[in-house]
Amino acid sequence: MKTFSSIQQLLATLSREQKLLSELFEKRKLLSFNYDYALELVDFDADKITSLIDHAVVRQNGNNLELDDLFLQFFEQVMEVNEEINVSYINEHILNIKQNIVYYLQENNESRKYGYLRQIKHAMRKIGVIALRNVVDLNRNIDNTFKNEPNYKVKKTKLEHLDEKRNTIYVLINQTDHLVSGEEEMTFFKVASDEELNRIIILLKLQLNECRHNLIDIQKQIIEYLNRIKHQSGVIEKLRQLKYLKDQFELRSKTDIRELLENNTAVIFEPNPVYPLSVSLDQLQTQEDAREVIQKVAKRIKTNVKSSMPLLGGISDEYLETQIQEEIQINLDEVKNGFLAGGNDLFNFICNYDFGKEATFDECVTIYCQMISQFDVLFKITDSYNRKDDVEFAMVYPK
Repeated sequence: MKTFSSIQQLLATLSREQKLLSELFEKRKLLSFNYDYALELVDFDADKITSLIDHAVVRQNGNNLELDDLFLQFFEQVMEVNEEINVSYINEHILNIKQNIVYYLQENNESRKYGYLRQIKHAMRKIGVIALRNVVDLNRNIDNTFKNEPNYKVKKTKLEHLDEKRNTIYVLINQTDHLVSGEEEMTFFKVASDEELNRIIILLKLQLNECRHNLIDIQKQIIEYLNRIKHQSGVIEKLRQLKYLKDQFELRSKTDIRELLENNTAVIFEPNPVYPLSVSLDQLQTQEDAREVIQKVAKRIKTNVKSSMPLLGGISDEYLETQIQEEIQINLDEVKNGFLAGGNDLFNFICNYDFGKEATFDECVTIYCQMISQFDVLFKITDSYNRKDDVEFAMVYPK
């Protein structure tokens, strides 16, 4: 098996084959991931898959591929989708803290003492993170087990095992809290106390306290789920017995089911009430889909009555009369040509121009703006201004 020579090589390999690795991770719960499909993801370059297998990133089993356990565990922990609860990590870090405390107290060299102190701080930070993650994973596994496990016996056994892990996590949390409180290693916490260590201890205690509260809720949830399973398994067992007696035609003779059903007044045994509603004639005559509804009802009850579409009345002559509406359009090109032939300023020219209809002052202002925007290259726009009816306008002349 080959090993990566550097972090750069590892990251480059993971980045280069990210498409294949992403598919392998997403389909990690499938029993098979075909080699030919993986070959398509690497553009049919078999050397890339061979390199991943040689570096133990991917394992090959026959014609199937899967992620190596080390990388699979790394991806699941980083993405926080790990379903396996490993409480041994907390115990290992507790032992690591105790060992480094002993080394710290026995060491005389300040540099090496500081190294042991760093390892103690690192282990304390890891304990808080691992404990919270284990609690989250535990809660998720309990929900998935209760909701997705089809076998009641397996479901009950899994929940009982998860409850044991919950109890183990709770014990380890108490051990950690007892350790960082200074009751066991009072000398160390007095000698090695500094600002960073105090912050880490305070944060760790808050995390442990949060874990305790969550574990109490998880315990209640497990008890509730186990009670549901017990009730559901009892109901299913009774149904199986009834089914057996029914198949043997002994249900009435060996049970009192007839008397129970006769005395049971539950709503589920009542016939469904029917409330017929009559549709108004106006609604049937006005709605467009009324004819289709009537045809469906007639087909259902097999009536011999044939429905026919009523004939519409004649169209009134008023709707057939031709109406003409005239509208005068202003030709700006003609206005432009008339302005260029004269010598007056543009605004006064427009106000006095004959458009074939009476133009309002607002319409003259609009035509003035349109003329300048379209034919500005033909006009001489000066810096002098004039005013008319509270409207200030530039003096524009023909070039």
